[in-house]
Amino acid sequence: MTSIRRWVLGWLIFGLTAAAAVAGFAIFHTARQEASELFDYELRTIALSLPSNLTGAGDGEHRDPDLGGLADDRVVIEIWDHAGNIAYRSVRAPFLTRQPPGFDTVERGESHWRTFGVQQPGRYVQVAQPISVREDLALQLALHTLWPLALLVPVTFILVLLVVARGLAPIGALSRALSTRSFDSLEPLRLDGTVPVEIRPLVEALNDLLQRLHTASQAQRTFIADAAHELRSPLAALKLQIQAASRDGSLKGERQTLERVEGRVNRAIHLVQQLLTLAREDAQAVAPRVPTSLRRIGEQAVGDLSLLAETKDIDLGLECENARSESDPYAVLAEPHGMSVLLDNLINNAIRHTPRGGRVDVILKRTGDHVGFDVVDSGAGIPVAELGRVFDRFYRGEQARGEGSGLGLAIVARIAERHRLQIELRNNTDRPGLCVSVSGLAACEMDVAAVLR
Repeated sequence: MTSIRRWVLGWLIFGLTAAAAVAGFAIFHTARQEASELFDYELRTIALSLPSNLTGAGDGEHRDPDLGGLADDRVVIEIWDHAGNIAYRSVRAPFLTRQPPGFDTVERGESHWRTFGVQQPGRYVQVAQPISVREDLALQLALHTLWPLALLVPVTFILVLLVVARGLAPIGALSRALSTRSFDSLEPLRLDGTVPVEIRPLVEALNDLLQRLHTASQAQRTFIADAAHELRSPLAALKLQIQAASRDGSLKGERQTLERVEGRVNRAIHLVQQLLTLAREDAQAVAPRVPTSLRRIGEQAVGDLSLLAETKDIDLGLECENARSESDPYAVLAEPHGMSVLLDNLINNAIRHTPRGGRVDVILKRTGDHVGFDVVDSGAGIPVAELGRVFDRFYRGEQARGEGSGLGLAIVARIAERHRLQIELRNNTDRPGLCVSVSGLAACEMDVAAVLR
């Protein structure tokens, strides 16, 4: 995967390293050359500044001239008189042959010497210096000139890292802003003064895309809602007409056939109702959470669906566990309508998939500062391989019973996501059936009298 950060840093560091290497070599070479010229100047200065009365054969009985800080192993002095005889030689100096005037390089054994000779009135002066000494001193001087560059290079690398990180920070901020959004949040990104000019076209293109997605999403939701609303009315009217015609005898036919027609109409009405509910939940913004009695919502759901349970001889009941008192409202912070739809769909789904003569229990639970509930049925349960797919829209397992539309659990998942609840589906271990656990509701205090009103 191509990375802008790695690409920019790689080329910048490579370029700076190459430039530093070239600059270092040039500085080193120049420093050595200048040091060599400086040492040549030193030899010439020594030769021209020697006193005229300097004599002796270098046997230790004479005083060497004061050459300042120059050591004996750095400079060798030889003087010849007008007759060509040696008049002076430095102490412990090797014998060097007389060279022509000016600068020259000679070899003495395994050593090389840099010499400078000058003809003076009545004598010939020759000053020599070992090449190795000159090279060592020149190398030290050149290395001393490189330490600012050696300090500058790591400082420059650190500065490059900081500048690149700072320059790419808006892209990281944009990525974090997009990654932390919910899937249904299609508001445009804000364009303020902190957005660099270079990524402004990208932000504007993203905003345009978000706007088009928002328009398409709204159109889809509006279509589903309108279609469900338009279909619900004629289906309800058709059902009423079938029932009226069946009672007054104007609709003749086998009773079994009429029951099948009515069953298909009921299923179509249920499907339209589920589509309408799902469309509303998809379009629902995050509603404010208020203190809500989960117990009262459970009682209303059980009461509303009791007739459906009676038609299948199903025992439907509500239980309370860990109640604080006999009239504990199980108060939670939630959106009342959403929690009512969620519980209705879970109970309805359990009744539809429970065989005749079965049982469905709604169990309210309190655990510390949180409240939840279970909906337990005595149906056939769900195969383990299908537990992760039952929340998909219109999905019905191969062994599913009843006349469900495959939207009930999808609606439940959408409401739970909006409330940030946890849903767990598991098959009962002690008896047949399925248990749906909903948890994560924050408990709160609520006036019992307000619940009873």
